[in-house]
Amino acid sequence: MSTEEKGYFTEENSADVVISKIGADTDPRLAEVMSAIIRHLHAAVKEIEPTQEEWLEAIKFLTATGQKCDDWRQEYILLSDVLGVSMLVDAINNRKPTGVSESTVLGPFHVPDVPELPMGANICLDGKGEPMLIKGRILNTDGAPIAGAKIDVWQTNDDGFYDVQQKGIQPDFNLRGVFRTGADGTYTFWGAKPRFYPIPDDGPVGKMLGDLGRHPYRPAHLHYILEAEGYETLVTHIFDPDDEYIHSDAVFGVKESLLAKFDLIEDPQRIKTEGTKGPFFEVIHDFVLAPAS
Repeated sequence: MSTEEKGYFTEENSADVVISKIGADTDPRLAEVMSAIIRHLHAAVKEIEPTQEEWLEAIKFLTATGQKCDDWRQEYILLSDVLGVSMLVDAINNRKPTGVSESTVLGPFHVPDVPELPMGANICLDGKGEPMLIKGRILNTDGAPIAGAKIDVWQTNDDGFYDVQQKGIQPDFNLRGVFRTGADGTYTFWGAKPRFYPIPDDGPVGKMLGDLGRHPYRPAHLHYILEAEGYETLVTHIFDPDDEYIHSDAVFGVKESLLAKFDLIEDPQRIKTEGTKGPFFEVIHDFVLAPAS
């Protein structure tokens, strides 16, 4: 037995014994990660003191979670989301200077290679839902506009579905668009007022939420990916502060700084100026990007 090994396995020294079996030539980061996981896992088991039946139920849950995964559905990411781990990893990897816009999780429904549109275009291709005008500025930390910033946006329709969830029902690229700012850093486009929607809850993670007395809903939001040369990429949302689930997002993605005002515009002159057929919602929200490190 090597001098590093900790002897025979006991309840008291369980984590140390297992960690001591990690080979000396193991990748240092892998050894560090696995040591921490083993240490915390053993501590949790000692705190919980599960019965054999409870341990088997945990194994069954993890097995069912893996069996629910396929090319389209990643139940383990969903599990990470509802336990707050996805947001914690995002927070750790996106520590920003004061005044910079905050990030949040990407979500599973981003689509690459969405067509670039002229500023002011309408991304709502099927005309459903309540019209919404979204505009604002992309700024640096000095408050100066960022020209040439790429704005990739996407959202659900009025029924709470993304286009990729309703192939053949929604048009391709419905409620998606890519825009690029001019010299003044401003952006503007039309969409439809989003609504809350449930994360997939027909699998083991959904059952777990139900057992915990939790709902599966995300509050209404718009997704953004903002990119500009010389600046860090920002993956974020803006949220409707009046949504009924704004304080209980199933994946903990809401941050106070990402709450935007969703104003209902009913003034006849504004309606005429904007060329809409009736009242519309207006959202004005600026973003501040951090300089690239």
